[in-house]
Parts: sequence; structure tokens; C-alpha cells
Amino acid sequence: MIALPAAPIIRRRGWVIVAWTALALLFGPRACHVQQALALRGSGSETTESSRGTVLLKEAFPTPFADYVAIVVHGPVRWTNARFEAVLDTLKATVERRSYVGEVISARSIGESSFVSKDRRTTFLIAALTPESTHDLSASFVPDLRSVILDALARVPGADGFDVKVTGFPALDHDVRAVSAEDTERGEQRALPLTLAVLIIAFGALVAAALPVSVGVLAITIALGLVTIAARYTPMSVFVLNITTMVGLGVGIDYSLLIVTRFREELNRGLSPADAAVRTVETAGSAVITSGLTVVVGFAALVFTPLSDTRSVGIGGLFVVAVAVLLATTFLPAVLAILGRNIDRPKWLARPLARFHAPTGWERWARWLGHRPWRAVAVGGMAIALLTFPLTQIQLGLPATNWFPPQSESGQGLEALREMGASGVIQPVRVVVQLPEGESALSARRLPGLKALTDSIRKDPRVREVRGVVKPDLSTLQLVVYYSSPDEVRAKNQKFYDAYLSADDRVTLLDVVPADTVSLTGLMDVVRHVRRIAGHSIRGLAGAEIMVAGFAASNVDTQQELMRQFPKIVGMVLGITAIMLFWAFRSLLVPVKAVLLNLLSVGGAFGLTVLVFQHGYGGRLFGLEGPTEAIWAVVPVLVFAIVFGLSMDYEVFLLTRVKEVFDKTGRNDHATMEGLSATASTITSAALIMILVFGTFAFTRVLAVQLIGFGLAAAVLLDATLIRMVLVPAIMHIAGRWNWWPGVGAPKLEREDSD
Repeated sequence: MIALPAAPIIRRRGWVIVAWTALALLFGPRACHVQQALALRGSGSETTESSRGTVLLKEAFPTPFADYVAIVVHGPVRWTNARFEAVLDTLKATVERRSYVGEVISARSIGESSFVSKDRRTTFLIAALTPESTHDLSASFVPDLRSVILDALARVPGADGFDVKVTGFPALDHDVRAVSAEDTERGEQRALPLTLAVLIIAFGALVAAALPVSVGVLAITIALGLVTIAARYTPMSVFVLNITTMVGLGVGIDYSLLIVTRFREELNRGLSPADAAVRTVETAGSAVITSGLTVVVGFAALVFTPLSDTRSVGIGGLFVVAVAVLLATTFLPAVLAILGRNIDRPKWLARPLARFHAPTGWERWARWLGHRPWRAVAVGGMAIALLTFPLTQIQLGLPATNWFPPQSESGQGLEALREMGASGVIQPVRVVVQLPEGESALSARRLPGLKALTDSIRKDPRVREVRGVVKPDLSTLQLVVYYSSPDEVRAKNQKFYDAYLSADDRVTLLDVVPADTVSLTGLMDVVRHVRRIAGHSIRGLAGAEIMVAGFAASNVDTQQELMRQFPKIVGMVLGITAIMLFWAFRSLLVPVKAVLLNLLSVGGAFGLTVLVFQHGYGGRLFGLEGPTEAIWAVVPVLVFAIVFGLSMDYEVFLLTRVKEVFDKTGRNDHATMEGLSATASTITSAALIMILVFGTFAFTRVLAVQLIGFGLAAAVLLDATLIRMVLVPAIMHIAGRWNWWPGVGAPKLEREDSD
């Protein structure tokens, strides 16, 4: 185990407290404004097909529609009414004046019926964004756009009764992240009182209960301050707020709970407050550092992923875990050495709560388990296997429901578009065709190839239409004749061709508009289907480069890259964790058992996630409108990396105490029972706190955060019950002295008497 210089820390406890107070004062103001430094849009570090296609769109087209928003307008009169026309004209003129908008099109400018609802009272404008508007990931034009729209609407005579919503992927992305930040604050407000209540029951004292909460809040504050500094050098996702808060509260309180519990034990043995603090740092402090390092390994693995969301979560996690470990092993023991027996105040709480944290129940369980280890392994193993089984049916992808918060403005705007049958317009699959230098997409040589590609895509029943230079009602020969004078054709509808054909005619765009019944999960399948078509040799497009881009395509690429790296992440986390545990406990069986059982708890958590979210069993408890049909690919990566280390905490807490007793007695069964009895209350209390913290986030309004919160809570629940309280001690009883080989020399084959 890693040893700390305990005596110097306690001897200079006043300076230690002053130093941490200074850090809190330094980083506190930064933490209060952390959201201003975080990225409001995601990004990837890898060059993918979708990213190359998007870049080409921005570079090759005079007025690229690479990124755009939809402004949905619903009125009390038909859209041809003079009042409605005045509103549309005012909004169009106002939006066009914004520096981040390149062009605005509407039903009034192009006369397309798909822009108007059946009752003629809802329509929408498309505002194409300039390429420069997407460079700054920490800034969003959406709040400004909404503000100027409201101001303009207020100035239009007769605009009463009109409702305007800004939607489209830039607005949806902004709202997802803004709602996520709001939910983080609400999550803290809900979790802290519940956590404090659990700690009061566990300790039977208000002062002792308040200390872990204080450490958790301090860890979050300092870590978020460090995040603002990191954001200067790399994009930091707004999702860092959720993960840092969840993990900071969880590990900060967990580690502090272990420290405070051990400190009270040492006081009860008759040690002075200072000596008890020193002994606590030497024992529980070493366990906290070992536990913290196992958690750090998972977050470090995330730093090497290709997505800014996962990379920044890795960085934020490293900060908060490191700070929590340092606080729990320096600041907290220093405070405890000063408080001494005052941590048990108020005394009147202790007596009525004594029965809740008495060890007698756990002692009986430990003895029962020691006499029936094979039965415990059989029952526990069967339960884990049943919970893990749904994992075999996992479907990775963008969820079919609840991906965008329905309460947000952009979510309501998307629903309005869906009701009028136009939601596919703002989420097309974008097929970019680039011909060799000097060639034209409108030439007689290339038009047959574009026609064949367009027709092949249009045959898919999930595709409503394909927009581009190929007219659906014209044959190949008619197309060649139609474009025999391309300049004249372009001049007749300049805006259309500027959006779908580059100035040199070399690059053309096909917008594949999905049917409104197609979910985001189905849209990813459409992307794969289009890529298969483009991957085959298309007559007439030899030498052309075909790239499939758009929101769904970028998620397909991200998922492929994440899944390609996932085995490396798993291997890295498993390998480093096993090596660390071998070094800490000088045992071969301990790391192997710990790694395998941790995989079981993670597998069980994934199985429950698939059951509740993908299949929808009990999903309404979490506000789901129905089964998600798929699990976002980022979730398994994040949950594995985070929870593998967190669940290892309980393994280290338990094994540290067992090894401590074994080193004194040399009796494995006795050490296992005593270690389980001594730590069970702490582990279950710590796990309950983790479950409360993570579970709070399972009820947020952002599905991505719900998936992560639920997965983490489920993993901790399984780990602290079936794994640590049943399977781990049962296997240790069965293994006997093999648990500690080679550290204890040649193992004995027979088990000792466990009475």
C-alpha cells in the first residue's frame, strides 16, 4: 500500500487547513463562472468522412448550407394573410442582418409547399450559418438569435398570437447542453440533503456527517476551477459539469466516510486525537490513495478518446478525483485532529441512531457467509448472470426517443416540424460528390452517374426525397438536354444552385431527406445504407469522391471510432488496475478476482440499462416516452471507465482491512469475516450515497446524462451488494491462503476452521 508522511501532515495541521482554504478561495470564483469557459458544441479530433464532407461544403459553396437553423412560425391566421406576411418579412430581414447568418430562405422566397403545414398556419424559415459562426466552441449564437427574434416580433403591428421557435441541430445542441447545466445545479440541490441524511444516520452525529459533505463540495469547487484553466488549452464540454459534480460528490464523500470512520475507531481504542489522525492516515489514507489511483486510471483512458465530450470528461474526472484524494488524506485528518471528540456532537443524536450502524448484523452475515461460501457464490453468480443477459441484445446508436429535451424551445420546434411533416428537412443525410479537377457535375458524362446515385438512394422507403441538381421527374437524356446551357439554368434559380452546386460546378450536394417516421436510430441506418451504395462502383462517377456527412453521419463515424478504441481502453484499465492491486497486496489472486468481479458488476449495470432504456421496461419512471431502441455509444465507454475505478474503491476498502487482520493473525477465514464486519457498514453507506448522487442524475431532462447516471448508480448498487458483500468474501473463504500468494510464501491447500 502507498504510505503517506502522516506525522508531518498532522503536526502542521494548521498550515494544511490554511493552504486548502486559500486554494478554495482562489478557485471558487472561477468555479462559479465555469460554464462560460465550456464548449457548447461537441467536436472530434479525428478526421472522418463526415467531417471532411462538412469542411468541403463550407469551402466549395458560395452560400453553404453546411450548418443552419429552422425558425418555426405559428400564427392565428393563414400564412398568406397580410399579418402573417408582415411577420415573416420582418423576421427574415432581422435574421439576415446577423453576422453569423449567410442567407435566409422561406416559403415566400421559394414557394415550396413543404414549408407550410396543412392548416396553413405554421411555416418555417431556414437560416444558413456562415462558416465562421461555428469556430468558437465556447460561444453560441442561439441566445442572441432568439433575443433579436423576440425584439423584432414585438415591433410588428398585429403580431399578437404568433409563436416563434428556433430549432435545428445547432439550437438543439445548445439546448441539450444548457438544460444539462441547469440539471447539474438541481442535482446538487437534491443530492446534498439526502446525502447528509444518510451520513447522519451512519455516524449518529451531525459534525461527523457534515465533514464528508464539505470535502465533496470543496473537491468539486477546486476541480471546476482547474477545468476553467484547462479550457484555455483544449475544448471542455459542458457535460464536464455533470460528471465532475456526480463523481466529486461520490468519491469525496466516500473517501471522507472511510477516513472519519477509521478516525472514530482509533479514538475508541484510546488514542489521542493527533495520534488517531496519524494512524488514520497510515491505514485508511493508504487505502484512499490506492482507490483513487484505480479511479484515475479509468479517467486517464478517456483522455485518449476522439470525442471532445469524452476527452474533457476524462480531464475533469482526473482533476476531481485527485483533489478529493488529497483533501481526504491531508485536509480532513488535519481537521479531525483539531476536532477530536467534538465530531460526535450533538450527543443527543447518537443514542436513537445507534442501532442503525451497529456491526452485530454484519457480524452475523459474515459468519453465515463463512460457513456457506459455495452457496453464496452459486446464488450471487446466478443473479449477476440474469442481470447481465440483456447486454447481449445491446444496440448502439442514437436513441429513437427523448434524445432532445421535449420541454426546450428547440425540442418544441422540432415537434412542430414533425407535426407538419417537415422534420426531415432539418436533419438530412448530406451526400457530397467531388469530381476530379476541371470536371463539371452538369456535364453529359457525369449526369448519368448522379442520376443513378440519386435513384438508388430514393428507392429506400425510409427516404422521402433527394434534393439536388438531378430533377426527379426527368430522365437521363432530359437532364443532359436541360443542362446543355448550365449558366442559363443557374441564372434562373441562383439561390438553389448556390446551395447545391459549387461555383466551378465540380462539387455537388445531394440532401437525402428522411421520412418523418424515421427516428435518429433509423437515420444512422440510412447513412450506412447510403455509404454502401456510394461504395459500389457507380457508372458515370468513376474517379469521383463521395462523402456522406450530416448529424447522423457524424454520429456513425464517432461511434465507429469509439468502438474501435474501446477494446484498448478496456485493456489499459484492466491491465494497469491489476498491476496496481498486485503491487498493493502482493497477491496474484486478488487482482485477477477483483478485475473479473468488477467486469461482472459493469456487465450487470449495462444489462439493466438495456432493459430499462433500450427495451423500455420501467422507462416511464425516468420520463421516457417509450423504448429508446438504442444506447448512445458514448455511454458504455464513459460508464466503464468511470465505474470500474469507483467500484474498485469498495474492493480496496474491504481488502485493506482483511489484509490488515490477516497480517496480524495469519488466519484467512477469520480475517475475511472480521474485515467484512468492520467495513460492511462503511461500504453500504458509501454505496448508498453514490447511488443517491448518481440516481439523482438519472431523472434529469437530458437522455445522455440519464443513461450515464443510471448506469453508474446500477453498477454501484450491484457492486456494493452482490459483489462486495457476497461474492468477494465467499471466494476469499474458498481460496483460503491462496488469496495472499505469493506474498505469504507457499500456500496451504487446506482451508482453516472458520469457527
